[in-house]
Amino acid sequence: MAAEENSRERRMVSAESMPSLPAHIKLHHDKTRERWVLLAPERLLEPDETALGILRLCDGKTTLRSIAQTFARSYNAPEERILADITALIQDLADKDFISI
Repeated sequence: MAAEENSRERRMVSAESMPSLPAHIKLHHDKTRERWVLLAPERLLEPDETALGILRLCDGKTTLRSIAQTFARSYNAPEERILADITALIQDLADKDFISI
């Protein structure tokens, strides 16, 4: 089994990737803690406000470039810088199986 896990190819994220939450991952508002969380079997992730905004746009139809354009307008920031930050976030989440690409 360890060899199987190590042989798994890394899925690389690009500007044209259209990420989505896999069926086993739920974006859930925890009313007790007053926080949004990503729930996975035996795992939990608490995204910050920026990550939460990005995750809400991960619908499997919207490209990372489009998400970056939306955030670049909102933050009046360079699109390529925003795209690099979003790509790094989504790559990290994909590597941990919290996101499908």
